[in-house]
Parts: sequence; structure tokens; C-alpha cells
Amino acid sequence: MLLSVHDLDVHYGAIQALSGVSLEVEAGQIVTLIGGNGAGKTTTLRAISGMIRPTRGRVMFDGREITSTPAHALVSRGLCHVPEGRGIFANLSVSENLDLGAYCRHDRLGIAEDRERALELFPRLRERLKQNAGTLSGGEQQMLAIGRALLSRPRLLLLDEPSLGLAPQLVQLIFTIIREINGTGTTVLLVEQNAHMALAVAHRAYVLQTGRVVKSGPARQLLEDPDVKKAYLGG
Repeated sequence: MLLSVHDLDVHYGAIQALSGVSLEVEAGQIVTLIGGNGAGKTTTLRAISGMIRPTRGRVMFDGREITSTPAHALVSRGLCHVPEGRGIFANLSVSENLDLGAYCRHDRLGIAEDRERALELFPRLRERLKQNAGTLSGGEQQMLAIGRALLSRPRLLLLDEPSLGLAPQLVQLIFTIIREINGTGTTVLLVEQNAHMALAVAHRAYVLQTGRVVKSGPARQLLEDPDVKKAYLGG
């Protein structure tokens, strides 16, 4: 198992954001977390990637406990988090943002290959390499955030709301690219408000509600689940 999360609790002061969250991600899978606003999806990703420290529970990555490992140390181990809001450096060029994705690597040939792969996935970025990232559209900024993450050569890519605020045709494109990234061997843990698209692309899914996992199973099975349809799929 590439990622295992066991009985995770997270508190923000006196407020408990996660309560006993457990999940697993097998190498090569796309796994999605779905749920309403405030369900704990983003908090789960932040706890996994070391951006916040859980008050209880364990996070195991590739057989090693990483519960207290700081976020920057996890990137070199192959775990990369693309946060909600993209987190690009607006005053740097597209090219410089991509370069920062490889800051902990020293294999120049490999970096060049991965950079070219990112530009093949996102041809718009190639056209805008010299532009400041802050001048890009929302969709282009999302492409840059994912492309930058790929420069770290992640084994596990955490994506938080990649379709947020995008036009419908760009949402389709982003999900097609998530499939392509997964098809080249990168495991993906995806948080997404668009539950229908997320379940359509994923292998497995977990449903979070008020900080707890209330359902889990194969994504196709949850697509047909009456409770999931009623709550998240508009049917």
C-alpha cells in the first residue's frame, strides 16, 4: 500500500475538523475524497502532506511513518501537494515557476525530460513561458500548478479542487490530464467538489461528512449509490 491513513484526528483550536479518518491508496490508483463544504477533505490532504499536524493517528507512506514529517521533506520522498488556490508565484515567470518544482533535484537530464513532459501535457504553458504567472487565466494557473508539481517527479500527487472556478471545457481538460498523469504511473489522491467527474475518473472513493468517513468503495459503485446520488450527484 503506497499510502495508509489510520484514525486521523485534527483540531483547529477547540474545533475538531477530522475524527478517526482512515483511508488507503494503492500504487497506480486514482482515489478521490468527496463531500460537502466543511467535510474535512482539504484538512485530510493537509494532514497527509505535513502542512498541519494531526492530534491523533498515523500516516504511512511507502511503509514509513510520515505523521510528523515536515511538508518540504516529503517532496523529496515523492509526495507532492497541489493546494486549493494553486499556490503559484505570481511575480515569477511560468518558466521560473516550473523550475521551482524541481528545486530538490539534481539530475539535469531527468529534470529536462520531466519539464518537456509537462509542456506536452500543457501546450499553453509552452506558449507563455516568459509571462509572469500572475497574468495567466485561472485555468492556465491550474495547469502551471500541476505542471510544477510534476517537476518534482511525484510518486503520489495530492490534488485539491483542481477544477474549482474553471469553465466546463477546462474542467474536462483537467480531468483528461489527471487520467494521463495517472496512466504514466503517478498515483493520485484527489479532492474535488465536482463529485460526478471525480467518481468517473477514480478507482476508489471515500465520502467525508463532518470530519468522518461515512462511505467508501469502488468509485463506480459509489456513482450508483442512492445516498451519494441524492447528496452529491443531483439525483
